[in-house]
Amino acid sequence: MIMRKLVVILLFISVICIAFAAIFVKLSEAPASIISMYRMIFAGILLTPIVFKYRRELMKPTRREWGALTIAGLFLAMHFGFWFESLKLTSVASSTVILALQPIIAMVGAYLVYREKVSGRVAFSVFISFFGVVLISWGDFSFTDLSAITGNILSFLGAVAVVCYFMIGQNSVRNLTHWVYSFIVFSIAGGFLLIYNIVTQTELTGYPPREWVLFILLAIFPTIAHVIFNYLLNEVSPTTVSMAMLLEPVGASILAFFLLSEYLGIYQITGGIIVLFGVYFFLLSQQKRRSIEDGPGYD
Repeated sequence: MIMRKLVVILLFISVICIAFAAIFVKLSEAPASIISMYRMIFAGILLTPIVFKYRRELMKPTRREWGALTIAGLFLAMHFGFWFESLKLTSVASSTVILALQPIIAMVGAYLVYREKVSGRVAFSVFISFFGVVLISWGDFSFTDLSAITGNILSFLGAVAVVCYFMIGQNSVRNLTHWVYSFIVFSIAGGFLLIYNIVTQTELTGYPPREWVLFILLAIFPTIAHVIFNYLLNEVSPTTVSMAMLLEPVGASILAFFLLSEYLGIYQITGGIIVLFGVYFFLLSQQKRRSIEDGPGYD
């Protein structure tokens, strides 16, 4: 009973930490590419003490695996670049809800690349979720201001990019601990974003102290959440953690309402609920499928 309460408390803390990420981006006045770059660089710095313990693993990747890590880092840089820019253009609710499509996008990608079978339940969840996205975009549509629609598209591209990051990196590199893997791809992503900012002549420094505080907070809070998620994977199933992460858009939207005075229209609210229901139904279907495949004893 005590362990279950601890799991619930830790899940709550991790969801709040991740929910604050969108708020920090909204509060920052720096370019999205700069925010993304320092998010990666500072997160890598935070992981350095842990990685030092596993430093011998840095010599393990083969040339082919380094290639996969580099491509994974590129997609991770694209993910943050797209998503952070989307938060500059659309609401926190719309951006984070669309980003929650990650597991469904991963399923669609697996079907297109690996021709994995899709059940009727899964197809239904995909239809429901994308219908919710259409509702959100319809509510954000305006002939005089298309920035919100652009933001929604960028959030979707950010979700696609992070799915590619997971599929390429984790399927190609299996002999590294999560800490070393994260440190490497964070560093590579930060490097790509640095190059992008140099090429586009984006100011790298000269930002007020408030911005640097936001950069650091943006690295700390999500990193804490990921540390908790990694710990909880030893106590609960991956599906449970994934379902808990669906609360991120809810938490972020509530925070945005109180901290940023963001207004939510009926289309955004309805569409958001539909998207989250679709993703929840999808994850539930996946959990049932794994239970059948693994037989009795699956948890």
